[in-house]
Amino acid sequence: MQTVHRLSEIRAYVRAQKQAGKTVGFVPTMGNLHEGHLSLINVAKERADVVICSIFVNPMQFGANEDLDAYPRTLEEDTRLLQTRGCDLLFAPSAKEVYPHGLTVQTKVEVPELGDFHCGASRPGHFSGVSTVVAKLFNMVQPDVAIFGEKDFQQLAIIRKMTEDLCFPVHIVGVPTSRENTGLARSSRNGYLSPAEKQTAAEIYQTLIFIKSELENGNRAFHELSQEAKQRLSTAGFRPDYVNIANAHSLAPAKESDKDLVILVAAYLGSTRLIDNITVQL
Repeated sequence: MQTVHRLSEIRAYVRAQKQAGKTVGFVPTMGNLHEGHLSLINVAKERADVVICSIFVNPMQFGANEDLDAYPRTLEEDTRLLQTRGCDLLFAPSAKEVYPHGLTVQTKVEVPELGDFHCGASRPGHFSGVSTVVAKLFNMVQPDVAIFGEKDFQQLAIIRKMTEDLCFPVHIVGVPTSRENTGLARSSRNGYLSPAEKQTAAEIYQTLIFIKSELENGNRAFHELSQEAKQRLSTAGFRPDYVNIANAHSLAPAKESDKDLVILVAAYLGSTRLIDNITVQL
C-alpha cells in the first residue's frame, strides 16, 4: 500500500489508474480506524478495481467546545490495518493541504433542509464542515464510487443530496452499521469509554429496538415514545441529546402517514457523545 500526503500525488496516482482503465473506490475517514471502517474497505474492494482510503481529521466540522484536539490520531496503526485489508493507497493530507488559505476564507458547501434537524440542530455548522470537506475530497480523489457507513445516517443523507445536487460523477454506497456483540455501534469515540461505560452504552441500541417494536406494533404516539426513550437512557446513566422519530427520506419529524421511518439517537455518556439509528418500514 502506498501513502501520499499531497494533492499533486493523489491526482497523479488516480490519473494513472484511470488511464489503465481501472475504477476507483474511495473510503473517506478521520482515522482511528475500527472494524466498521474496515468493513467499508471490504465493500470498496467489491465495487472498484482500486481502493483509496483518506484519513483527515477535519477541523471545519468541529465546534468551539468539541474534541478536535483530543480526537485520536493513530496513523501508524491505521496504516497497518489498511494494509491487512488490501487497501491500495492511503491519502493522509495535512490541514494546510486541504485548506491552504485557512478556514475563515474557505468556500463552504451548504446542503439545505436535511441538516436542520437532529445533529444539525445540536451542532450548528457541523454539516457544512462535513459537506465542504467531502466535496473537496471528491474533487481531489475523483472516485467512481464512495463508501459510507449508515451509522451516521443524517450525514449519509446529506452527502447523497450534495452529490446529486452538485452533479458529482460519484456513486454513493451506504453500508449497514457495524456493531459489537452487545449491539453497540462501532465508533472511534467508543475509545473514550471505560469498560463499564461500554457495557452501559449498549442501552442505546436496546432503546432503538424498543421504539422500533412499538412502532411495528402500531404505536404512533411519536412524542411520547421519544420521551419514554429519553427516560430509559437517563435512568441508565446517559444525558440524552435527542431521540427523534423521523421520515427516513426528508429527516423531518415523522407523520402518522409516513411508512419509511428512522429513529435517531444522540446521547452523552460521561463526556462522550454517541449516536446511533435504526430504520423502520411500516
